Amino acid sequence: MTIAPDKSTELVVPEGHVKLVIDGLEVVAPKGELLIRTAERLGIVVPRFCDHPLLDPAGACRQCLVEVEMGGRPMPKPQASCTMTVADGMVVKTQLSSPVADKAQQGVMELLLINHPLDCPICDKGGECPLQNQAMKHGRADSRFHEHKRTFPKPIAVSAQVLLDRERCVLCQRCTRFSKEIAGDHHFLDLLERGAQQQIGTAETARIEGAEADRNQSYFSGNTIQICPVGALTSAAYRFRARPFDLVSTPGVCEHCSSGCAERTDWRRGKVQRKLAADDPEVNEEWLCDKGRFAFRHVTSTDRITRPLIRDEATGELRDASWTEALRHAAEGLAKARDGKGVGVLAGGRLTVEDAYAYSKFARIAVRTNDVDFRARPHSDEETAFLTAEVLGRTPETGGVTFRGIEQAPAALLVAFEPEEEAPIVFLRLRKAARRNRTRVYHVGQFTTPAVEKTFGTLLACVPGGEPAALNALPEHASDVVEDLAKPGSVILVGERAAEVPGLFSAVSALAARTGARVAWIPRRAGERGALEAGLLPTLLPGGRLVTDADARAHVERTWGLAEGALPATPGRDSTGILTTAASGGLDALVVGGVDPYDLPDPGLALRALELAGFVVSLEQRHSAVTEHADVVLPVAPAVEKAGSFLNWEGRRRTFGTTLEGTGTLPDSRVLDTLAVEMDADLFTQTPAAAWADFERLGSAPAAATAPSVVAPLPTPPRAGQAVLATWRRLLDNGTLQADEPHLAATARALVAKLSVATAEHLGVELGGDIVVSTDRGGVTLPVEAADLPDGVVWLPANSGEVTVRRTLVAGHGSVVAVSRGGNA
Repeated sequence: MTIAPDKSTELVVPEGHVKLVIDGLEVVAPKGELLIRTAERLGIVVPRFCDHPLLDPAGACRQCLVEVEMGGRPMPKPQASCTMTVADGMVVKTQLSSPVADKAQQGVMELLLINHPLDCPICDKGGECPLQNQAMKHGRADSRFHEHKRTFPKPIAVSAQVLLDRERCVLCQRCTRFSKEIAGDHHFLDLLERGAQQQIGTAETARIEGAEADRNQSYFSGNTIQICPVGALTSAAYRFRARPFDLVSTPGVCEHCSSGCAERTDWRRGKVQRKLAADDPEVNEEWLCDKGRFAFRHVTSTDRITRPLIRDEATGELRDASWTEALRHAAEGLAKARDGKGVGVLAGGRLTVEDAYAYSKFARIAVRTNDVDFRARPHSDEETAFLTAEVLGRTPETGGVTFRGIEQAPAALLVAFEPEEEAPIVFLRLRKAARRNRTRVYHVGQFTTPAVEKTFGTLLACVPGGEPAALNALPEHASDVVEDLAKPGSVILVGERAAEVPGLFSAVSALAARTGARVAWIPRRAGERGALEAGLLPTLLPGGRLVTDADARAHVERTWGLAEGALPATPGRDSTGILTTAASGGLDALVVGGVDPYDLPDPGLALRALELAGFVVSLEQRHSAVTEHADVVLPVAPAVEKAGSFLNWEGRRRTFGTTLEGTGTLPDSRVLDTLAVEMDADLFTQTPAAAWADFERLGSAPAAATAPSVVAPLPTPPRAGQAVLATWRRLLDNGTLQADEPHLAATARALVAKLSVATAEHLGVELGGDIVVSTDRGGVTLPVEAADLPDGVVWLPANSGEVTVRRTLVAGHGSVVAVSRGGNA
């Protein structure tokens, strides 16, 4: 946009632009731009309620009225600047220069306040309310309305998490538009009734006043609270907890998935009160999923560990210890194990880049091993080859796939990836791309999930384990998909579940080579991309260098100030290998940081390894199955109690500072650095800043790698009474970071199994009744409903409620399971 500095300067109007005048200022703006946006660029704030830059124009509140002239003739009445686009020769007068516009805005404000309760002292929005601010600035000093205001029973539970006070609503429709346009949750909130009786509600509240609303299933409901310009929508978790002016706000980064959303943490007296989405156009725009917004109370859980613990030899129980005693005891045990059968290092997906780097360096220097892994899921050499060839070193600056690239892609193919459940902000970008840019979205999966419907996608159905064959057959059976992927800018998005399907990474690489589509790996956990770059793998050193490459080892040794040949040259064991060896007595110690044994492929093996390992050191935030077997427990800080950074799936660094100071816990990088000093080794990771600087000194030099080439085996066909299991984790499930948040847990999706009608008939199962899904290790019983799954396939949530597929069935995506009729079917 160009502004004329004075009337004597003639503005040049580029193609696709128009020239107009706003409040006496001549301006050039792009065709199609809304008047309210052009005014904003001039620094002129036109009051508004319904307008939002990421929502379609509505013109619902009428607060943004301005006076408009076209061709020298004024339009007959003030116009809504949030719906009118700029035009050549237009003359616009806002409330700053037009008494007509000012009077119109005052009149609309008076109308909005007729039934508004003006209960600012008790309203959660008080102190940060656009209605308050604009009523003071653009409203009348007094009211002419003296009748009784309209009231409603309050609050209505739109969901367990979102509460609605209808008398405060100004019918701006931001909430309903967000739900329909952005999230695709068409039944979450609706406009009900007409005329003077119009109100926001749900279909359920229209029929049953005051009744408990049914469990709505929006994963993005918290955004309606944040964008509500009044206090009509409030959070059950935050309602009446604090006043905005009592809170301290700190910028942060979400720890719950690999998107790395920008957020704002509001806290008071050392306790987090709420989290809000921050504005970051390149990543999460202005949105957060409900998990990122509400799942923060695990920090204040009653089982938080804030002091080091040592297992007492006499009683066998953990007891409090000082940091000095605990670190010395841990160092002695690990040094002894290092000089014996060795030490295995297992780290979880919650780690920052700095923490992951500290674990990687600790393993190589302090305990001199490559037995280190961050992967909780099943994994393979094929996956490592894929990550090395397609993922390592890819960033937005080096041409990697980005959020904006997804939005602008002509086509997107999703492979073993359920975006709404695993990376919700990626899902929002996919929906935006399909809705606004007509991006063709293809899902290689098992049934039409909500994400398939909401992204206007096409399901490429296959049996679990049949994904490689489905991709390899695309040129013959779905040539239009291949043609779309061949268009410049198309992307292939691969989820971590691909690691469970032999040959799938190879098929993805082959398809990308054939079509030219760019590939992105989108893991579920926040720390996975950073752990990959930090070398938290048995075959890779930091920066993607191969353990077996002598020149790479020499570079790392020089940078770390080690003697030549100090780094172990033999590739280590992966997580399953580490646990198997420990369970058989082949390792003398384990260092475990933030790993949940029940997330691992074989939880029973993990528990045996912890029990039979000679010495276990746990770096943990809360008591867990690991701390039950640990000899030393070292408390580490959650994200709000430390600084650091995550690498999101794009490879974009997402930095954050410390929110809560003085809690007594330390970052993993600091704990490991001090522990290494006790073992006569220097990591130089005392602080996250020092760890990152040390990591940066190494530089990035991913080993030259070719795309993996593995021939996919044919899926095992089920026999009579059996089915092939399809499974993945849902966004809201039994995850440990969702602890102590009952309001959020109550919004989780229904716990059901899914079968096709034909499969149910073949197995003798009654849809709507219960079924039993079992293996030789255990079984689960739950209701079953129909879905468009391939025949012979059953779907279960992986870790929801009592349905813990890994823990109970010791099975995964593609396993063959027995299916039988339940007791009440």
